[in-house]
Amino acid sequence: MTLDALVDGAHAWFTAALPDHGIYALMAFAFIAGLARGFSGFGAALIFVPLGGAIVGPKMISPILLVIDGIASFGMIPPAWRGANRQEVFVIAAGATLGIPAGTAILALLDPLVLRWSITLIAISLLALLVSGWRYHGEPTAPLTSGVGLIAGLFSGAAQLGGPPVVAYWLGGKSDFTRVRANVVLYFSISSVVSAISYYFGGLFVPAVFALTVVILPSYAVGLYGGSKLFGLAEERTFRIACYVLIAAAAIIGMPLLDGVLR
Repeated sequence: MTLDALVDGAHAWFTAALPDHGIYALMAFAFIAGLARGFSGFGAALIFVPLGGAIVGPKMISPILLVIDGIASFGMIPPAWRGANRQEVFVIAAGATLGIPAGTAILALLDPLVLRWSITLIAISLLALLVSGWRYHGEPTAPLTSGVGLIAGLFSGAAQLGGPPVVAYWLGGKSDFTRVRANVVLYFSISSVVSAISYYFGGLFVPAVFALTVVILPSYAVGLYGGSKLFGLAEERTFRIACYVLIAAAAIIGMPLLDGVLR
């Protein structure tokens, strides 16, 4: 087979794998999601999954986010390793390792419409948890920490929504926002590996996932970089409020009832 034939074949595969609508919207959503993730260490899924799921479906959008986030956030791991409470992160990640396969099974087997409504309700509930200011102020223990990880893993496997439970848990302790952010980044780096293995065996890495990753990754990476630069420069309270508004808008617009808004 000649080089031209290989190039033509690759181009044909790439074109066939892409959806026929919504690509530019996905790129815009990815940028906004990356901005939130770069600043706070989480929040990308709460924005990207409801909105992107309305365009390409929940079974595809979660693997896409997993891949683009894993690639784009790789550079955040070394500083997170230095700044995190690694013992707590490893304990919570151990719990997530048990929850992620169960969440993946839900993603693979549940009806897409039911799954999208579930994601919307979970996103709104987790946002309400964050906005309420509720924090766990008790003494952290290994069983409790791993239990939080189990819940976060379940949400991560089903929709990459594992950030808010661990954030609410860690913010209630004595750690400042910088330590919490490092913990969350390191936790996601571990849980993403487990999710990737689980998604692979669940058959969720279809060709369109990788084709869309090529298209969306640059927008997400730029947003991630911008959010990281804002961390330490922007007013934390102001940025949090902006993120909450974006998450709420994403959850509402991503509802199946409003599919026409994104199509």
